[in-house]
Amino acid sequence: MCCSADSAACAQTGASARRLDRLRAACADAGIDAFLVRDTSNIAWLTAFDGVFDDEGAHALLVTPCAAVLHTDSRYADAARAAAADGPVAVDDARKTHAKFVADALGNRCDAANAEGDAPAASLVLGIEDSLMLGEFRALEAALAEVPHLRETSRFVLDLRAVKEPSEVARLRAAQAVTDAAFAHIVAFMRPGMTEREVQIELEDFMRRHGAEGLAFPSIVATGPNGASPHAIPGATRLEAGQCVVLDFGARACGYCSDMTRTVFLGDPDERLRAAYEAIRQANEQVEAALRPGVTGKDMHELAERVLADHGFAGKMGHSLGHGVGIDIHEEPNLSPRNPHPLVPGNVVTVEPGVYLSGEFGMRLEDFGVITHDGFAVFTQSTHDMVII
Repeated sequence: MCCSADSAACAQTGASARRLDRLRAACADAGIDAFLVRDTSNIAWLTAFDGVFDDEGAHALLVTPCAAVLHTDSRYADAARAAAADGPVAVDDARKTHAKFVADALGNRCDAANAEGDAPAASLVLGIEDSLMLGEFRALEAALAEVPHLRETSRFVLDLRAVKEPSEVARLRAAQAVTDAAFAHIVAFMRPGMTEREVQIELEDFMRRHGAEGLAFPSIVATGPNGASPHAIPGATRLEAGQCVVLDFGARACGYCSDMTRTVFLGDPDERLRAAYEAIRQANEQVEAALRPGVTGKDMHELAERVLADHGFAGKMGHSLGHGVGIDIHEEPNLSPRNPHPLVPGNVVTVEPGVYLSGEFGMRLEDFGVITHDGFAVFTQSTHDMVII
């Protein structure tokens, strides 16, 4: 649905060319001559290929100032070549290790440089992202004996991915539209007596049948005291009147994730539940009103903590306020006390304050959206009003 519409606005070729240029500029600033990418999500982002990659880490992308070559194998070669047609990425499915592929590619480049009287091979610096397996790193180092300058990097491509393009925002909105529809469906479906697992199955099945190519993550359905565990695993616990139920879920559509949490109530909630819900709603809405370029993840986390404390729930959240979302469910930047860096336009983040009282209940209210030039545009369309079943 959204993928074909998105291709009209931003073709794969243009998206890939822009992202590769951003990587090359970052490499030039860091004094890196070539960059080897092994993380599949990073490769998917740089190539902008749709329908090629799965969960297997079978690929390597070598980026130099004048070329980008995806090394893959016969299982993916046809799909990769179809996606790469007329674009800036070449595909190589030669039956060799990634280390040998890189050694051959850079060896050829260095031989050409030497023949033209340019810098010697030993001056070439190859950047390698930190997801590369240590054993393969050592094998690569041995294979590149004539090009000894290897530089292991950290979060190099992830930092580039933190600023989303308009085409990525469109895909994120489409994923969230599936998720919002799933919430409307599950609220009409749920009733006391069902198990958490029954609700989870229905929720996930709805998303898959209504536009999701998969799940952003395993859905959380947690009722009563189970809700006090932010990452509870749905089980045989039955929904009971008088309790609240935490629903944390997301669809994957057009290669991108969505993420939302809503807390619903089984019958009229007591004053304690109402007070906790008002606290998380105020924390969510005050942060979303404050989000804009220049504020930091630390600022926003601390604002949420202050609002919760003002409502009598100091120290009852226990986790960071939010995280980035994109191709992966957890990306940069984070709304966290450990993030002092200013947010910039194009950052996509969740806002998910929660209150957790062990042995009693837990609740969370989560939206996600994008930092704009003057504020925060929320993707999530489901209500913040208390939902009572």
